[in-house]
Amino acid sequence: MRNLKNTLFYLIIIGGFTWLMYWIVEQGKLLEVGRTIVSPSSADSQWAQFLSSLYHNLQHPLALLLFQIITIVLVARIFGWIFRKIGQPSVIGEIIAGIVLGPSLFGLYFPDMKEALFPVDSLGNLQLLSQIGLILFMFVIGMELDLKVLKNKANEAVVISHASIVIPFALGIGLAYYIYHEFAPPGIEFLSFSLFLGIAMSITAFPVLARIVQERGIHKTRLGTIVITCAAADDITAWCILAVVIAIVKAGSFISSLYVIGLALIYVLAMLFIVKPFLKRVGDLYAKKNNIKKSVVAIFLLTLIISSYVSEIIGIHALFGAFMMGAIMPDITKFRNIFIEKIEDVSVILLLPLFFVFTGLRTEIGLINEPYLWKITGYIILVAVVGKFFGSALAAKFVGQSWRDSLTIGALMNTRGLMELVVLNIGYELGVLSPKVFTMMVIMALVTTFMTGPALDIINFIFKTKNTIIPAEVKKSSDFNILISFGNNEKGKSLLRLANSLTKKQPDTANVTAMHLTISDEMHSYNLEEYERQTFKPILEESKKLKQEITTIFKATGDIETDIANIAKQGKYDLVLVGLGKSIFEGTLLGKVLGFTTRIINPDRLLDKFKGKEGLFENSPFDDRTRLIISKTKTPLGVFIDKDIHDIKKVFVGIFSVGDVFLIDYAQKLIYNNESHVTLLDNNEHTKNNFIVENALSAVQQNYQDNIEVIHPDQLNKPFLLQQDLIIFSLETWKKLIEDEVSWLTDIPSVLIIKP
Repeated sequence: MRNLKNTLFYLIIIGGFTWLMYWIVEQGKLLEVGRTIVSPSSADSQWAQFLSSLYHNLQHPLALLLFQIITIVLVARIFGWIFRKIGQPSVIGEIIAGIVLGPSLFGLYFPDMKEALFPVDSLGNLQLLSQIGLILFMFVIGMELDLKVLKNKANEAVVISHASIVIPFALGIGLAYYIYHEFAPPGIEFLSFSLFLGIAMSITAFPVLARIVQERGIHKTRLGTIVITCAAADDITAWCILAVVIAIVKAGSFISSLYVIGLALIYVLAMLFIVKPFLKRVGDLYAKKNNIKKSVVAIFLLTLIISSYVSEIIGIHALFGAFMMGAIMPDITKFRNIFIEKIEDVSVILLLPLFFVFTGLRTEIGLINEPYLWKITGYIILVAVVGKFFGSALAAKFVGQSWRDSLTIGALMNTRGLMELVVLNIGYELGVLSPKVFTMMVIMALVTTFMTGPALDIINFIFKTKNTIIPAEVKKSSDFNILISFGNNEKGKSLLRLANSLTKKQPDTANVTAMHLTISDEMHSYNLEEYERQTFKPILEESKKLKQEITTIFKATGDIETDIANIAKQGKYDLVLVGLGKSIFEGTLLGKVLGFTTRIINPDRLLDKFKGKEGLFENSPFDDRTRLIISKTKTPLGVFIDKDIHDIKKVFVGIFSVGDVFLIDYAQKLIYNNESHVTLLDNNEHTKNNFIVENALSAVQQNYQDNIEVIHPDQLNKPFLLQQDLIIFSLETWKKLIEDEVSWLTDIPSVLIIKP
């Protein structure tokens, strides 16, 4: 009755007021008498008017900006993925994406399209948005710095760091002496030109370096700590020097710049002794709360904007103010994490690619069109590498590091990345760097960052060492080593219970390793240890309950699937256990409509298609990540579909082909270690007609006759399956059952799918 009333009310209101609007419009037409009304008189003119309106909408500054952002983000992500796959930082790919969209490639071969996508009038909007992105990014960089590490381990690090600045700085000024006359813009003093070349040679990309250290698995080592500390000290020192250089360039001379430097010192002192205590008090008040109020976020963001504004007005650039604000943020891990999560995705994914493209639009590789100019570019790269690489390495060797560690520090400190582009763009905007020098320096930034990975590999090869994260406990001789790789705590605990059921009575001959891999872009060096401790805390608590000793592996990576396969191989594990992931579209209408996105658009699937591997996983019953783990891992692999498993007393094992015989070995392990009762489903009479299966089964039955039984398909029913704690299938059997849409698979308990 209530629904009927609501329907009637809806029809009366909507219908009545619709009729009223129609009547008013009709009456309004009478008001047009005596006026000259221009209206389309034919279908063609209406179509032409629609096209004209559409063209006008496309040319609107907002529409153009949105289309530019869509294009830039897509191209940047594709290039970032490509370079990550070849072992390079994704930032290199994003920088190259910017150059590709600029006049060096896109503008060279498709000038009209480039002009339509990036008309000169629209570049101002791109520049402003990219500067906002840089301000937010530098705020995050400031927050990433762990100043406590600098206090505790600053002795060696400061020596290495400052040597890695002063040596390339001096070489950069020397280089400026030789190229000033020919390449400095008209009207620029030698002091300004040489100082900018010096600081451009001296910069290190702290974020890229930190990611490489994490991905190489050396962040826990003494070497990793030293190099992170060096990079942090380098960052702080270099940005302070850059602020002074900018002040000198803007003022015109060192003497007149003293006023700017004096104001900058007052600003820094105010930030340290007035703003920092205030922010710390706010942080202490809200540190224990799960959510920070919008008013508190507004205070911090407003302070960030004011800090950037003041530093810009003083004359030391807004980016220094953003960096300073990040560095004085309350030293509370949770607090910093919240702000990084709120800001980083927007700045890194959406706004920073705009900066890369804007840099690319300024980078004209075509300007370097003579062998002589390429020779000068080569000299610039040589000076940069000698100054930073060998300068850092020699300083490290002087303070007592081994040659291997010294060269590793040099290779890492030579990484320039995004930070170099920031410095170069500031120099370009101030008119200190000409387009040719700017292009040469961008090439240098790309080469020095690109060479970091290969240089580290060569150093390890020369000194016959390998970065490894396999714990010593795993390397000992064990009969059965299990590696569990978990993404979240609940899956980790379930996988640990499963591993414990396979090994609990063999503490001396079996080993269980719990591993957590995280995407390096999501990790920050300042809270790495805290993040690791929090990640493994529930797993270690569960291991104590189970009385199961475990070793742990934690690693930041750019390619989780490949690293699981490599670590499993290096550790010589007998079984790798992973949890099944879930597609974001699974079980939805959108998933059915957009299902092609995980097959065609997914880059890894596209790569498999080219390699001819895609056919192996057509209609794969797994999410993309699990599918990639299966395809890359050569070690025996178990994919666990968890339905909140706790006890594993009743186990069902499906033997559908002769190839499934290896499952009997896992059944025996469960019986021996966990005293489980195992029911084997003999689908095709293999236990009677096949010698291999019959022998394997009889060996188990001789020792554990009461713990194992065999049933046939006609005995299988839904109530029986629901009584089981765990169901085990081989990978091939599971795929076939899914393809055949076997009805009894719905709503079954936890499942372990094993690939031998």
